[in-house]
Parts: sequence; structure tokens; C-alpha cells
Amino acid sequence: MARQSHAVTFESYASLAEIRDTLLETYASNDAMNQLILSHLDPRAWRAQPPGQKGSGRTIAAIFAHLHNCRLKWLRRSAPHLKRPAPLDPHRCSMKQAAAAHRRSAAQCLRMLSDALSAAPNRRVATFSRDGWAPTWPAGGTMFAYMFAHEAHHRGQILMLAHQLGYRAHKAMYGIWQWEKLWKQAGLTTRPH
Repeated sequence: MARQSHAVTFESYASLAEIRDTLLETYASNDAMNQLILSHLDPRAWRAQPPGQKGSGRTIAAIFAHLHNCRLKWLRRSAPHLKRPAPLDPHRCSMKQAAAAHRRSAAQCLRMLSDALSAAPNRRVATFSRDGWAPTWPAGGTMFAYMFAHEAHHRGQILMLAHQLGYRAHKAMYGIWQWEKLWKQAGLTTRPH
């Protein structure tokens, strides 16, 4: 009987480890999606004013700066032991600066998530604090889901805004749905599982 119990525990642990690894791989490919958009976005769309009343919405540059700066806030509040890159100025950053900043903040967020999703008793990331106005959550799967959903939401805004401004998405941008390629670009040796 003890042997069967041990096997169930090992299988359960292996299943949890696979889920953790899949979440980390997904987050690693998350930045590849942002980089794909940045590398194929028409530069004229970067600072173009959104439709509607002037000043009533973010430019694409401001949205990319917001994504990076939110990552920095999450790192500061949930993993203060990790070094944070400099914030982006939404009114001055270039596409090249945004791409480099996103690579750096994505790498640190992946480190934070790796610790948060760890089963290690001495993990350093035990809570997720989105902002001072929001309740603190235990670090884990919900943390990953929030971080990924936040970026996916804004990626949709970016693509829709570029379209509304008259800058058709380059067909390569549809690569955000080619997860096997994104996995490879993120340096992962596995396939989505």
C-alpha cells in the first residue's frame, strides 16, 4: 500500500512540475510575441495619435512603455531582490529602446515566476502585489495568468490601434499565433505541451 501511495505522490509531483514548466515556457514566449510586433510595426504608427479626442488614449509607444513599467512594478513589489531595468518614458522611448527594455524586464519576470511557481520551501517570491490599490495574492498560477492576460490584452490593443490608424499589420505579426516558432525563438528545446 505504501508503494502505491508513493507512486501517486511522484506522479502528482511530476504533473505539477509539467504544469509549472509549461507556464514558464509560455511566459518565455510571451516576450517573443511582443518582440515580433515591435520588429514588424510600421514606425509611423509608433507615436500616431489614437482616434478620438486628442489625449484621450495611449499611443502604441505609451502602451509598450506601460507594459514594461508594469513589469517593473510587479518586480519591485513582489521580488525586490531582483534587479530591475530602467523604466521607459512613454513620450520619448524609441522602438529600439522598448524592444531592449522588454527583453530585460521579461527575463527578470521569468526569474520571478520561476521562483513563485517553485515548490521549494525557501522560495523568495511568496506573494504577488500588482499595485498598492490591489489586494495581495499568493504567488502562483493566478500570478502567471494575470501577468500573461495583461500583456495579451494590450497586444490586442496595439494591433487594433495600428489597424485603426491605417497601418495594416505586417503578415509576420500573425506569428504571435505560431507558438512552436515562438518556443524556438525563446530558446526552448521542448514543444508546447
